[in-house]
Amino acid sequence: MSDALTKLLASRDWLLADGATGTNLFNMGLEAGEPPEFWNTDKPDNIRKLYKGAVDAGSDIFLTNSFGGNASRLRLHKAEARVMELNRVAAELAREVADAAGRPIVVAGSMGPTGEIFVPMGTLTHALAVEMFHEQAEGLKAGGADVLWVETISAPEEYKAASEAAKLAGMPWCGTMSFDTAGRTMMGTTSAAMVEMVEKMAYPPLAFGANCGVGASDLMRTVLGFAAHGSEVPLIAKGNAGIPKYHDGHIHYDGTPELMAEYAVLARDAGVRIIGGCCGTMPEHLAAMRAALETRPKGPRPTLEHINEALGGFSSASDGTGDDANAPKRERRRSR
Repeated sequence: MSDALTKLLASRDWLLADGATGTNLFNMGLEAGEPPEFWNTDKPDNIRKLYKGAVDAGSDIFLTNSFGGNASRLRLHKAEARVMELNRVAAELAREVADAAGRPIVVAGSMGPTGEIFVPMGTLTHALAVEMFHEQAEGLKAGGADVLWVETISAPEEYKAASEAAKLAGMPWCGTMSFDTAGRTMMGTTSAAMVEMVEKMAYPPLAFGANCGVGASDLMRTVLGFAAHGSEVPLIAKGNAGIPKYHDGHIHYDGTPELMAEYAVLARDAGVRIIGGCCGTMPEHLAAMRAALETRPKGPRPTLEHINEALGGFSSASDGTGDDANAPKRERRRSR
């Protein structure tokens, strides 16, 4: 394939993705409950600043401000008719920043979950999920996104629907799930089950992995689960910058740039090809991650004990697969 991400992966051992969208926008004044996607048209300079912050910090890939840009989520704000517009503009602004960077940058069109539950427990059907993802994908494609980036998915049915939508749009895609419930996604998917699903897909992602979740330690444990299955598909890791804490009515993440640098090196040593941050990850975290990846030599694949020592303990004894006999319990984080 000749798409931009495949070309970049072929030329490099690892790529640095971006950090948080929401955290950075909240720091610019986004109000709780306000759709970030509205800023694509209402405050485009803020979105350019978001994108440029990642590029200037060293990111090779950054995600568009379109996570909640599907019809289901926008319907909550009476904006379901704006799916194409908001996604197109998100990608156009990203394309503008990427093309001015002076080096190869991949624009990844972010597509988050629909927020709906599949039948029979809910009302979402496969056909409707495909339709919503396809509409969003076409908007991102029209704006110039290089690849679709499906993220924070919990249900395998939704992951499969996004794959079908990407195929309909004629776009390459990547996809991550969020393992935030004792090593499983909210809908019960394990790291092993995700690998099996990806390997069987008719239109597989260019890369797959995990994002968000509980913290960097838990995400790294999930990554080791992926790596244990020896898939040839490149791995993605986008962990949160520490653990969220409430302070003065706001959520803050306790992960320092130094902690995220440790996480980035461990992810690389575990075999991850695309490394980034999720909630709480700011440009200063990304810059530290880039510096560590460039200057620290590759080491052996980390063990659970090594992850525990470097990043802090795990939030649960289990990794979700039942093989948890040697999992260290959560201890106080060294790098707070």
